[in-house]
Amino acid sequence: MTTLLNNRQKINKSKIRVGRGIGSGKGKTSGRGVKGQKSRSGVAIKSFEGGQMPLYRRLPKRGFNPISKNQIAIINLEKIQSYIDKKTINTDNVLNADLLKKLKIINKNSSKLKILGTGEIKNKVNIEANLASKSAIEKLEKIGGSIQLKK
Repeated sequence: MTTLLNNRQKINKSKIRVGRGIGSGKGKTSGRGVKGQKSRSGVAIKSFEGGQMPLYRRLPKRGFNPISKNQIAIINLEKIQSYIDKKTINTDNVLNADLLKKLKIINKNSSKLKILGTGEIKNKVNIEANLASKSAIEKLEKIGGSIQLKK
C-alpha cells in the first residue's frame, strides 16, 4: 500500500518559476523566444490570425435576431378597406394569408396573419386569420362580417 502512495504523481506540483537562471531551463528569455511582439510584456493578440480575415469577421452577423422566429404579417382593417375600394380584393372571396400573398399585399415569407382594428371597414368581408385583435373582431361583427381564427 505504501508503495502505491509513493509511486503516485506529485499532487502539489510547484509552478515553474521563469527567468531564474540558465540552469532552470526557463532562464534569460523565459521561454518566449527572442525579440518580436510576443516576447514583449503587455501584448495580447486576441483573435489575430496573421493578416488572414479573422473568424469573427468571416461569419455572418446574427445578433439578437432569432433564426427561427415566426414571421407574422400584420394588416389593419383600414388597409383592407382601401384594397376593397381599389377593387384589388373581392369581398365575395374568403380573405386569407394565401390570397394576400398572391396579391402581394403581405410578405411571402410570413407564416401567420394577424388582423388589427385600426381604421374603419364598411364592406362585409369574411376573413380567415391566425390572430386578431379584440377591436378588429368587434368591428367586423358589427358590420356583419366574420373572422375565423385558425389554431
